[in-house]
Amino acid sequence: MATNNFQSTNKLGQGGFGPVYKGLFPGGQEIAVKRLSRVSEQGQQEFINEVELMSKLRHRNLVKLLGCCTEGEEKMLVYEYLPNMSLDYFMFGKRSKSLCLLFLL
Repeated sequence: MATNNFQSTNKLGQGGFGPVYKGLFPGGQEIAVKRLSRVSEQGQQEFINEVELMSKLRHRNLVKLLGCCTEGEEKMLVYEYLPNMSLDYFMFGKRSKSLCLLFLL
């Protein structure tokens, strides 16, 4: 499996929808796999709708959705891996004290 069976050494972080793991595709491409929480209220159709919408989003500041996987109750999203910290880190982590946003009115 791309994430080495979701070993803790591959865990990148924990989000509101579940943990994110670093993985590798067979060709060597690094990926990020979001393993959605099994207690989520989101049904199969809602998950599919979300994947379809996310797969159409293209912006230089958004990570690309590469694919998804569902097996029974298990739902996973596969994203391109970006080696820098998460947006959450920049907004709420240690760095947030030095973060300054300027708005021009």
